[in-house]
Amino acid sequence: MLVLSRKKNESIVINNDITIVVVDIRGDKVRLGVEAPKEVPVHRQEVFNAIQRNEDAVTENP
Repeated sequence: MLVLSRKKNESIVINNDITIVVVDIRGDKVRLGVEAPKEVPVHRQEVFNAIQRNEDAVTENP
């Protein structure tokens, strides 16, 4: 895992076409903005996990 330090309004770039921007920092919460091509799905981890569970259930019970 790569760990980076960023301040508010600073960003990182992934693969030349995905940008993650630190939008706000309040206490222990960090707000991030994600700029990515429309064809690249971007989900919070808990949403991604729910999608995976749903897809697994569909494949197990077609």
